[in-house]
Amino acid sequence: MVDAVNIDRADFAMRNWQGTEPGSFLVGSDAHKRLFCRMLLETHNPYKPALIAWPELSQEALERLTSLPIWDIAVQKEACATLRVQSFVQHVTDPLLRQALQLDASEEARHKEMLTKLAGAYGIALSPEPVYPAPTDPEWAWLATGYAECIDVFFAFGLFELARRSGFFPPELIDTFEPVIQEECRHILFFANWVAWYKRDMPWWRRPGFLFKTSRLWLYLIRERIAIAKGMRGSGKARDTNFTMTASASVGVKLQPHELIDLCLAENERRMAGYDPRLLRPTTVPRLARLVRRLLPAAR
Repeated sequence: MVDAVNIDRADFAMRNWQGTEPGSFLVGSDAHKRLFCRMLLETHNPYKPALIAWPELSQEALERLTSLPIWDIAVQKEACATLRVQSFVQHVTDPLLRQALQLDASEEARHKEMLTKLAGAYGIALSPEPVYPAPTDPEWAWLATGYAECIDVFFAFGLFELARRSGFFPPELIDTFEPVIQEECRHILFFANWVAWYKRDMPWWRRPGFLFKTSRLWLYLIRERIAIAKGMRGSGKARDTNFTMTASASVGVKLQPHELIDLCLAENERRMAGYDPRLLRPTTVPRLARLVRRLLPAAR
């Protein structure tokens, strides 16, 4: 039975989780793998996009929603992420890890379904989806998806909170999408621990090649997002999934860059706080954000 009590219970369980195995563990151990896999599996929120009662919006709120140039690329991003995770799953033999990755893929697919339902509910015309080619290197595709989410979700935390505070969207719509934002928090927490476990678990002679691959990925993603942060193309369409980096003004409030970074850092800390402290937290993007924060003139 789906009622307010069960919804609240599932929402709390999604945000607060402690592993049942006592004691510490070595990163890369089976205990570590069990911890981050069980976290993802046991914090799954079984909401169904098809059953969501989309709130009625005022004309002003509807215009704000439909004017955002992100919906096509957001739907395509979730479809691409689903395909990439599913492709990587086919090469995973560990039963528990495979189960967790399959859940990750299904949640990415559910995000796409939710965005599609939102578009239909509010009359947002979506462009025809392109053909999504299967990745030729499943490991690269999974890494690209995970690292990109680590960047995107960090900024999404801050901008989502900004939208809530500013009233850019009505509270009912914010509440509808809140589980999606927390799901992405779980995804990057799972990914950060998987990367640490994967590196330690692989033979020593493979580690230099893996380091080279991840370094190239980070350079590519950072260059791409710096370009995105400078603006949009003349068409007004978001160039990538990282519309979150273009401007805080997108959600109705103009913040100085250091203020937005402070908000993203605070939200990142808050959303990660409920999970077992033995789990590694994503650190690269927060560290880079703190470095930029110190270099900004306004910060001094």
